[in-house]
Amino acid sequence: MLELEDAVERILSVLPQGGIETVPLSGARQRVLAEGLFAPINLPVFDNSAMDGYAVRAEDVRTANSKSPVALHVIGRVAAGEMFSGDVVPGTCVRLFTGSPLPKGADAVLMQEDTVADDADSGRILCLDAVKPWENVRLQGEDIKTGVSIGQKGNVISPQLLGLIAALGVNEVTVGRRPVVGLLATGSELVEPGQPLPPGKIYESNRQMLAPLLEQGGAIPRVYPLVVDSSSATQAALEKALCECDLVVTSGGVSVGEMDFVKSAFEQLGGNLQFWKVSIKPGRPFVFGRCGEKFLFGLPGNPVSAFVTFLLLVRPALRYWQGASITGLRTQQGILDEPLSNSGDRRHFVRVTINGAGRVHSAGVQASHMLGSLAEANGLVDIPPKTILPAETVVPVMQWEL
Repeated sequence: MLELEDAVERILSVLPQGGIETVPLSGARQRVLAEGLFAPINLPVFDNSAMDGYAVRAEDVRTANSKSPVALHVIGRVAAGEMFSGDVVPGTCVRLFTGSPLPKGADAVLMQEDTVADDADSGRILCLDAVKPWENVRLQGEDIKTGVSIGQKGNVISPQLLGLIAALGVNEVTVGRRPVVGLLATGSELVEPGQPLPPGKIYESNRQMLAPLLEQGGAIPRVYPLVVDSSSATQAALEKALCECDLVVTSGGVSVGEMDFVKSAFEQLGGNLQFWKVSIKPGRPFVFGRCGEKFLFGLPGNPVSAFVTFLLLVRPALRYWQGASITGLRTQQGILDEPLSNSGDRRHFVRVTINGAGRVHSAGVQASHMLGSLAEANGLVDIPPKTILPAETVVPVMQWEL
């Protein structure tokens, strides 16, 4: 059996990267940058007001206070998106609003709370406080300067990076192409949800669980009909999916039972099995194979095993295909509320719940068919063989987000 890191390395060593394409910002969230991004303009684009108030010369109001206010003539009013054509000269000011461009001659903004109208002259205000030069001013380029890097090749585009890209006036980006991934579930016992459930049958759930994980990993899932346990049906389904997709993910049929046909059907199609056992729990029976330029990821049928092996072995491949510089799950440090143990001889990826305070506890019974505890989990803790982690141990928690 392969260790997990060896298995991932073997997958990524033969997996190609899928090319690049240019997409509009509306379709760029969670895509992987295929080239570095550089700011084409400054942010802010121009000096502007950080609040509602008055553009002033700081020198004019240097001595202003509530007991000895300074009077200034208001020579204009500038809303956000407008420009003032004149200059602020000694003894004058211009009414501004948040985001208004700073007029020429002004070097500060006095907030409106520090002013009152001059009852003796409607065209003047009384300044009740002083300001320092450039106080309450957002300076041109203080956030982003023209030419600086805003995103490196291999970065995943977050919503906040999308906001920055849009603010810089860029409307499209070059990203790694998303793989089309066929999703198959095998098993004569499986019934589609919503259908009558005959005796001895179970509802199929793995495709519903794995499809959003594929999307989160950047793939385009293509869900195929259920496949009965026969060599011919498995071969036909695999052939169709391999023809239509870049990668194929199956669940079920990868162990050593008489009704496990995925490995043999794949080989009959000319596929080469690279490996099929990984030393982890849950999920030891995992198939990775290659057929020409197409690739097979065979997951176990038990839901928890399928979920965990997908996260640990398939998700890195999806990210690598798109050119991501980081392919693994993110981790968060947490503190165990209770002991976690692994008496077996394989690493156990225990499903846990980590709360907002960073406290970690088991999500429930850890058997590989237990969907209830899987539904409660929001992280995995990697426990080495023959190991007990006491309560209050600091552990890295592997997390996924949907």
